[in-house]
Amino acid sequence: MRANRIPTEEIRREPAAFDDRVTADGRFGRAAEPGRFRLVVSRACPWAHRVVVTRRLMGLEGAVSLAVTDPRQEDIDGDPHWVFTEETGSPGDRDPVLGIHALREAYLARDPHYDGGVSVPGLVDVDNGHLVSNDYDRLSLDMATEWGGLVRDGAPDLYPAPLRDEIEALGADVYRDLNNGVYRAGFAPDQAHYDAAVAGVFARLDALEERLAARRYLVGDTVTMADIRLFTTLVRFDSVYHGHFKCNIRKLAEYPALWAYARDLFQTPGFGDTTDHDHIRIHYYYVHTGINPTRIIAAGPDPRGWLTAHHREELGGSPFGAGTAPGPVPEGERV
Repeated sequence: MRANRIPTEEIRREPAAFDDRVTADGRFGRAAEPGRFRLVVSRACPWAHRVVVTRRLMGLEGAVSLAVTDPRQEDIDGDPHWVFTEETGSPGDRDPVLGIHALREAYLARDPHYDGGVSVPGLVDVDNGHLVSNDYDRLSLDMATEWGGLVRDGAPDLYPAPLRDEIEALGADVYRDLNNGVYRAGFAPDQAHYDAAVAGVFARLDALEERLAARRYLVGDTVTMADIRLFTTLVRFDSVYHGHFKCNIRKLAEYPALWAYARDLFQTPGFGDTTDHDHIRIHYYYVHTGINPTRIIAAGPDPRGWLTAHHREELGGSPFGAGTAPGPVPEGERV
């Protein structure tokens, strides 16, 4: 389903069109090399945001460069496309490294006959301009576990082996009811589909509120992939999912534990410093003309609330465990 059309059936996510893996040892055919790959993202997209957070926490900014598309997208042949514009730092409306205007060009460089959808994130091979992968989950996991000596000293263990089963079990529930559930509600084709989806969203939020009332992080005592997966939905909830997607039974700010948890993460290096509230609001309200035909962009909420005290440190735990916080955001990537 295209987001700029009136929904006629429940939204369904297509599997990643390209899912080549990049690892330090190159055992899947592609080796992680400094400067070899460029990560194309939209700062509005929660799925791309997962990879951006992981890249920053692991200190991979110097190994894989970042390209940011315009939040508004551009209509090409009747479909919206992720494009580079001067407004977002691309001279001549082309990415200065890849030389492309639309991410679709990297898809077609990989497969000239490709006629499917185009999604972010996209990992692109700088040498030949081919898309390597648009599999956001595998990209995150591999950057967290498979990039070997390219990660920074003090990088955290975001996917601890003893906790992986719990991380994945919880992640499946959160994906079904919340990460994807907000989209199923927002793009529901009828009342029955909306009612079912929104009920699932708030049942999951209620369960997470209870889980986080007495523990600082979702799984274990440090930040893990489970927290990254949840954060990128929570940080968009009150600004776009609550109003634009009609998930308005309660606001995130009305959940004491969840709201404090989200602020705790936001104030942790790697999370808030990769979040662009303006891109989020602009993209959702401008691009989804099927549910917002006027393209009027909502003004709020005030993002300063994300910087208020959370007191979650009183629950124990520490964000990076035996590791350390990442250094300053690179100059060209500040939001």
